[in-house]
Amino acid sequence: MYNFSLKKITFCPDNLLVLIAGPCVIENRDHSLFMADKLKRLAQKHAVPLVFKSSFLKANRSSIDSFVGPGIEDGLKILQEIRTRVEVPVISDIHSIEQVAPAAEVLDIIQIPAFLCRQTTLLVAAARTGRIVNVKKGQFLAPGDVGNIIGKIHSTGHHKLLITERGASFGYNNLVVDMRSLEIIKNLGAAVVFDATHSVQLPGGQGTSSGGQREFVDPLTRAALAVGVNAVFLEVHDRPEFAKCDGPNMITPEQLSAWLPLWLKIDRLVKAGKPN
Repeated sequence: MYNFSLKKITFCPDNLLVLIAGPCVIENRDHSLFMADKLKRLAQKHAVPLVFKSSFLKANRSSIDSFVGPGIEDGLKILQEIRTRVEVPVISDIHSIEQVAPAAEVLDIIQIPAFLCRQTTLLVAAARTGRIVNVKKGQFLAPGDVGNIIGKIHSTGHHKLLITERGASFGYNNLVVDMRSLEIIKNLGAAVVFDATHSVQLPGGQGTSSGGQREFVDPLTRAALAVGVNAVFLEVHDRPEFAKCDGPNMITPEQLSAWLPLWLKIDRLVKAGKPN
């Protein structure tokens, strides 16, 4: 059974909710620092642990013209500054073996994107860094197949692993969340994260970009918390309508602050009722 820590944050079967949040992609240094500080203050207000999330590179975009971020060198510099100045742990995605070593020097959690969740060499390389690894379950993957991902990570002797559910493909340009998936992954022995904002994405739904239905973020999160998860993953932006990536499915800090009290009550109620 898993039990590991990130600074003052503990991941174990009954840990209280952890918040993983931030803009989809690093748009620039000033905006990233602004959002990190804003989210830290919000998390402190609600007494919930925070890991700041933002991508230094978005390799999977709908169009050749889509914004992809500052890249690994500049992006990691910004994340390192957030880590030291704002004093919050940071998470970002990697896409290739070459990115593993430099990312591990900065990131507290290394994230494997959903479309790369079966890439054995990438999973093994990330695990061998000793950093916590967050693997996003592919939209094409059955929940039970996550056992193979866990096996690849554990084959290195590494057990600091998060598995993120972000919905499954349902026809074209649509995702659905099967709440059974959360329970199945838990029973495989992994810490489970619910990705509330990617789960309401409409992939490629706007032709050259993805659409989204952010109005379902709150109800889906409440449902996931009722099942029981270790963390919730949310892409948050102060002005989603002007965001350079994933604007239609991102939420504002104000929405997050309004929803968090009930989320935390559900989380505490569910975990207080767990049998020993």
